[in-house]
Amino acid sequence: MERITAVISDSEKRHDAEIVFAIEPSIPPFAALKGYSARERSIDVFSNLRVWDTEANNGVMIYLLLADHDIEIVADRGVNRLAGAEYWEDVCHKMEERFRKGEFLEGVIEGIETITKLLEVHYPKTKGNANELPNKPVIV
Repeated sequence: MERITAVISDSEKRHDAEIVFAIEPSIPPFAALKGYSARERSIDVFSNLRVWDTEANNGVMIYLLLADHDIEIVADRGVNRLAGAEYWEDVCHKMEERFRKGEFLEGVIEGIETITKLLEVHYPKTKGNANELPNKPVIV
């Protein structure tokens, strides 16, 4: 967890966007009873953590649902316009490949670094930009 925090902190020194890493052991009973998919649940978590509430609409959340071995990436509208679903799916697949090899930390770091490259291009670092969201992984 400390290493992931450090990687996110380093990433955010290189751009003005925000990255959140959220881990959930399993879909909560209320969501399971409603038939939520991992994607639907990730959108709820994105909202609950207020990742959408950045000033420049440039928040990105990597959501890991442990019970289902599922990774979802949810991006605010500003970032999503730049990347789109295919880009996020590619990042998820790369992370999943590392996870299948038992390289969990490396997979998370690779995902963050890939997203960082996109954010550096479209949200270059400016002086005085505030850190709007926590860098420490969130266990939901």
